[in-house]
Amino acid sequence: MSPEQLQQQILQAMPGARVKVHSDDNVHYSARIISPDFEGRSRIERHRLVHAAIGPGLGHEIHALSLDLKAPDEAGEA
Repeated sequence: MSPEQLQQQILQAMPGARVKVHSDDNVHYSARIISPDFEGRSRIERHRLVHAAIGPGLGHEIHALSLDLKAPDEAGEA
């Protein structure tokens, strides 16, 4: 899966988000996501939202995923 494909998959599930995905090998990824969906949610709840957006690709096509998840006010975008 390309970083662009993963980015689009996340954006489909979280349309108000700003998403940047990077991968050097299309197996190990890092993503920065800024979304109003994260407001008032714990770190674990945020990760669960993203994991649900990715679905079964996580652990199969996606071997590793590093996430930086922020609400807009935490990212200075309030």
